[in-house]
Amino acid sequence: MIRVVLVDDQTLVRQGVRGLLELVPDIEVVGEASDGEEALAKVPELKPDVLLLDIRMPRLSGIAVLDALREADALPPTLVLTTFDDGDAAIAAIKAGAKGLMLKDVSLEDLAQAIRALADNKTAFQPAMTESLMTAIRRSPPASSDTYVAEALTVREREVLHLICAGYSNKEIADLLALAEGTVKNHVSNLLLKLDARDRTRAALKALQQGHLG
Repeated sequence: MIRVVLVDDQTLVRQGVRGLLELVPDIEVVGEASDGEEALAKVPELKPDVLLLDIRMPRLSGIAVLDALREADALPPTLVLTTFDDGDAAIAAIKAGAKGLMLKDVSLEDLAQAIRALADNKTAFQPAMTESLMTAIRRSPPASSDTYVAEALTVREREVLHLICAGYSNKEIADLLALAEGTVKNHVSNLLLKLDARDRTRAALKALQQGHLG
C-alpha cells in the first residue's frame, strides 16, 4: 500500500482527490493539510511514501514547504499539483526537490500512475508541464551557480538526457535505446560529471539551460 499525504488549501480539491484515490486499491491517503505550516507539522510525523503538494497556498507556499522539508531531511518523493501551467513555478519546484509535476485536471489513471512512479523512486511529469518547463528554462538566463561550461555531450548522452527529462528510469531508457542497463548507468554518471551536477534532475536542468537539448 502506497501511503499518501495530500496538501492543498482548497477543501473541495482535497476532498475530491481523496475520494478519487479511495477508488485505487494500492493507494491510501493517510493525512491532509490545508496550508504549508500544517504540512510541515504533519509530513515528518506521518512519513508518507508520496506527498501531493499544491504550489500556491496561504501562510507557506508549496516551494517553501519543499525547501523546509528538504533542509530537515524529511522530504518524501513529492508530486506537485497545480492549476496553472506555469513553467517558472515548475522550475522552482524541481530545484526545491519535487520529483513530479501535474496539472490538477489530470485523470485519475494518470495520477495513480504518477504516484506509483514516485513511490518506486522514479519521476513523473505531465507532457504539458514538461513542455512549459522546457520553454521557461530555455528563456531564462543561467543562474550564477550554473555558469559551468559543460564538456561536449555525445549523441548518445543527448538521447539519454532527453529521456531523463521525460522521467524515464535507467531500465526504461535501456529498453528504449536497446542498451544494457549498466551502459545507461555509465552514461548517466558521465552526464553528471560533464554537467557538474549532483543528481539527474539538476543535470537535466543544467543541460537545458546550456542548450544541450536544443
